[in-house]
Amino acid sequence: MPRPCKRRRVGRRPDSTYFKPAGKGLSELEEITLNIDEFEALRLKDLNELDQIECAQKMDISQPTFHRIINNARRKIADAIINGKAIKIND
Repeated sequence: MPRPCKRRRVGRRPDSTYFKPAGKGLSELEEITLNIDEFEALRLKDLNELDQIECAQKMDISQPTFHRIINNARRKIADAIINGKAIKIND
C-alpha cells in the first residue's frame, strides 16, 4: 500500500488559470495541465529566486520532492512554449 500523499502548502493561488498562444482558437490547441503545487514551485523558485531548500520548507515537503515537482513544471512549460500548447492551472 502506497504512503498517503502529504498536503503541500501553497502561498498564493494564480490570478489567471489559463494561458494560450495568440492567434489560435481553443479548439485547435492541445492543453498542458499544471498542478497548483507545480505553479507554487515555479513561483517560489523562479519568481522569488529562493533556493530549493527554502522552497521545500515553505511548501512543507522534502527537498527531493520539491526537485521532482519543479522539474515536471519546467518540462510542461517548455513543452507548451515550444510546441504552442495552452496551459491550464488546476487547483
